[in-house]
Amino acid sequence: MSVSRQSLARRVADAAEIALTTRKYVTFIDVVTGLRWLHTRHVDLWRQGRAPTLAGLAAVDEDRLVTTAALLKDWALAKGLKPVDTPYVAGSRDRRELRFTAGHPQEPFRVHWISPELSEARVRRLTERQSKAPDLVAVAPLESWTCASCGDTGPYLIMEDDRPHCLTCADLDHLVFLPSGNAALSRRAKQESRLAAVVVRYNRRRKVYQRAGLLVEQAALEAAEERCLADEDARERRRERDRVRRAEQDVEFQARMAAEIARLFPGCPERRARDIAEHAGQRGSGRVGRTAAARALDENAITLAVIASIRHLDTDYDELLMSGVPRMTARERIKDRIEAKLAEFRGRDAWTDGPATPMLGIGTPDSLR
Repeated sequence: MSVSRQSLARRVADAAEIALTTRKYVTFIDVVTGLRWLHTRHVDLWRQGRAPTLAGLAAVDEDRLVTTAALLKDWALAKGLKPVDTPYVAGSRDRRELRFTAGHPQEPFRVHWISPELSEARVRRLTERQSKAPDLVAVAPLESWTCASCGDTGPYLIMEDDRPHCLTCADLDHLVFLPSGNAALSRRAKQESRLAAVVVRYNRRRKVYQRAGLLVEQAALEAAEERCLADEDARERRRERDRVRRAEQDVEFQARMAAEIARLFPGCPERRARDIAEHAGQRGSGRVGRTAAARALDENAITLAVIASIRHLDTDYDELLMSGVPRMTARERIKDRIEAKLAEFRGRDAWTDGPATPMLGIGTPDSLR
């Protein structure tokens, strides 16, 4: 095996291991997003049927993707994982089969590699959920637009054949809008509605489409509201139990993360390690501690959390930003101080033998910047 293929095999194994630890199964998409060749928004675009192939959105060519699928197979078989062929169906009206590449067989990309620890019932549910077509998507546009069929406009558009259509032309104008915010009501309204669509709106700051609500039938919404009123007390008690359970899980995870920080950085004070873990691992924060890699106690993710703490507490990075210094320029100015503090936290032996520091610039999650 060539050096470049060996290097790729290690990277594929690392990304796959994180997914397996987190969910007990691994997919080709888990690996390519873990390698940062694809962003999740690209996968969503493809799943909605708005791209001919997944490869067309990737940062590498088709041959590289084929090699990655083969390396994933080799790793999974060595781990004793079970292959399950899973169809991918587009979220468009025609529900066509999605294509990963244009010029290669699709089967290697569709395989889900399942841990033998999963029960047959859970494997069956997983396969059924994955093979189910994505939701129909309606866009709440930010700018004026014109329907490709009738020339009219409206508050929402449906993309068909890469062209926008109003709800009337898409036969969805009888649906009513249910804003996001009440998970139980949204879930039940969607269950009751024979036809429904997810409404998304583009967030210019984050550069992603975010869910804004649902389009559902009026009768379905009314039925869902009645169901929610009937068991409101029981759901509140369940929510309280869930809050307690999540809080206990967070404390346990943050303790494990603090212990891993202490192992990787023996010179880091115990109180500082706990503070880093509590800050980075806060639920809903979007910080590196909540990523799949960090939950699997990936060494690179843990190091990034420590770097983020050093950047804000041990350098003048925040002051530089407030004074108008561009972010990447500010990061370059403080790089030596971060390296010095990392060396102190690692200790002399750890600095000599420890892992390479992750890049402090491009490639670092936005939540750390």
